[in-house]
Amino acid sequence: MTQKTTAHEHCDILIIGAGPAGMAAALAAAPSGASIRIVDDNPQAGGQIWRDGPAVALPVLAQHYRKALAQHANIRLLTGTRVVGLGDAHPQDKAPALLLEDADRGWTQHSHRIVLCTGARELLLPFPGWTLPGVTGAGALQALIKAGLNVRGQRIVIAGTGPLLLAAAATASKSGATVVRVAEQAPWRALAGFAAQLPRWPGKAAQAVTLLNPSLRASTHVLAAHGTGQVQSVRLCKGQHAEETVDCERLACGFGLIPNTQLGQMLGCAQGGPLSGGQGLAVDAQMRSSVPGVYAAGECTGFGGSERALVQGAMAGHAAAGQVPQAEALRPQLARWEGFAQTLHAAFPLNETLKTLAAPDTLVCRCEDVPYSALAARQGWVDAKLHTRCGMGACQGRICGAATQHLFGWQTSPPRHMLAPARISTLARCAPLSAQASETPTG
Repeated sequence: MTQKTTAHEHCDILIIGAGPAGMAAALAAAPSGASIRIVDDNPQAGGQIWRDGPAVALPVLAQHYRKALAQHANIRLLTGTRVVGLGDAHPQDKAPALLLEDADRGWTQHSHRIVLCTGARELLLPFPGWTLPGVTGAGALQALIKAGLNVRGQRIVIAGTGPLLLAAAATASKSGATVVRVAEQAPWRALAGFAAQLPRWPGKAAQAVTLLNPSLRASTHVLAAHGTGQVQSVRLCKGQHAEETVDCERLACGFGLIPNTQLGQMLGCAQGGPLSGGQGLAVDAQMRSSVPGVYAAGECTGFGGSERALVQGAMAGHAAAGQVPQAEALRPQLARWEGFAQTLHAAFPLNETLKTLAAPDTLVCRCEDVPYSALAARQGWVDAKLHTRCGMGACQGRICGAATQHLFGWQTSPPRHMLAPARISTLARCAPLSAQASETPTG
């Protein structure tokens, strides 16, 4: 039976993002009987950490959450769907209306509460050779392997900082690759201090033991990637002055995460919080943002792992459904995982040396081919866009914007009405109700 669709649809709680935080929010709110919709642009729920694919076995916990979602008739999961902009609000709406689009249609989604669980993306820093084929983010390498990329027999270098490096190395090794080097920019003393704290979270300590890799080197960072048409070797800095060149077929770099706050910024949500360097969406004790009717949870508020995201998501779901006591009951659990997140951040700050990697001809904006030399003399993000087209390409500044913020301290401009390119048919179908009414024949 084909479900009837309209240009304007309604639900009680709209959740953006079907990762751990979004799934937890939906399950927490479901017993209230509220009509819930979860929107995610991926083909399956789970986010990056629970990404599905032919080369992955989903963890038991991820399977549990997926099955639990399917058991609630008042939860509707909309995969392959994205937010493209702001919609025309109804007077009775208690939250902003959003313009949604999937492969077949576009529509305006109205709701009483919105929970933003938009996650995070990798921070990619420019260095000579970073645009060569075979160079990816560390998380991107994991995603590609899970999606079926064959890396068997390939030599891989993984560089950057944080536990994601070891997780990416484990994924690559299990898939038959040879991880020839894990280059961690933090010093051994920072790694030792972080490891000494892990017994406070036994599950994390046990996981860390399984991820240990003999190719790990501390105080080591990437200098350049070399190759003709494909990465063939990587030059690394070891300690203060020593260097080494490692032959490889792939290089995966992970310099940390950037919260996905574009949608929150477009809605007017304030930013702040120590777990994201002030870049994440600011929330109060009940996960409410600064915009009435809008909540936020997970890594768009700061980074701390899936456990923190699950607790925050459950708190946001309870609060959005009006179940404040249930949300408050989870605060001790959140405090536990906030402690882990703070320990993680303290151990892996980015070395200032990483700001000096780019050469004058190193591209910073890959979409518009803008080199470092063209940006160094600019006064800020808007000035750079006007004079160089930096940030005006296909990614709309998601990659180069974060890079220039790290390199120059620039603040990017938030989107105003449209978040992503949309089909003309979507915009025409979802015209404001007042415009539609004026075009309706009266007799």
